[in-house]
Amino acid sequence: MRFNRPIGTLLLLWPTFWALWVAGASQPSLKNILIFGLGVILTRAGGCIINDYADRKIDPHVARTSQRPLATGEISPKNALLGFAVLMLLAFGLVLLTNALTIKLAFVALALAATYPFFKRFTHLPQLVLGLAFSWGMLMAFTAEQNQLPAIAWWLLAANLVWTVYYDSLYAMVDRQDDIKIGVKSTAILFGKNDLVILSLLALVFLGLLIWIGIQLVADYRYYISLLIVTILLARQLYLSRKREPEACFQAFLNNNYVGLVMFIGIVLGIPKAV
Repeated sequence: MRFNRPIGTLLLLWPTFWALWVAGASQPSLKNILIFGLGVILTRAGGCIINDYADRKIDPHVARTSQRPLATGEISPKNALLGFAVLMLLAFGLVLLTNALTIKLAFVALALAATYPFFKRFTHLPQLVLGLAFSWGMLMAFTAEQNQLPAIAWWLLAANLVWTVYYDSLYAMVDRQDDIKIGVKSTAILFGKNDLVILSLLALVFLGLLIWIGIQLVADYRYYISLLIVTILLARQLYLSRKREPEACFQAFLNNNYVGLVMFIGIVLGIPKAV
């Protein structure tokens, strides 16, 4: 189960590309594609480091994370923080190639990336903070392309925020029993026996937001075909998780990579070049 991190990078990358394609009227600049593609890789790597730093005393007690480098002592906390700082500086260097508004938004992105792992100490909603961290780059994609934040940028952020809470709650279900024992909080613990019902509602809200976005963008039938496929994928994930078995929940979580890919294809093919 340690292979979630490449998937996590893709889960951050797909929505950023959704936003770039919409912001660029299906013709985003190659410069911004490269900036945000590399930026996502760097910030995701930095996010993994700061997450492991925050959890370095917790991970040894969780079966899935017990062999992480900070948990085993293979990497020192000091070197981990140094690595995080270097990656964030490199990512910020990329942002400097954009514009003033995007640079301002980057400071919020940095704050979210640096603090979200600590929220599980005092709130059952760390997935909400993660959703903001994973969605903020979408706003930056709009400002990089348009130097403004139209309403559609916020609708895209809302859709991705709901989706992130949904799939990261599936992920949290994998560790729920360990988290309860060690006192870590999550939406999986908060939802309790109502978890699958709430996840189903989140999936419906996500799909509803995507339909609204398609209407706003005057999307054609190809966009809605992608939504149909996404609906099938989400239904399959919920079916896989019906017994709440950790491995099944983990597989359901991983399947969200295909959700992001299918929506990206739908946006590329189904959104007009001028909206």
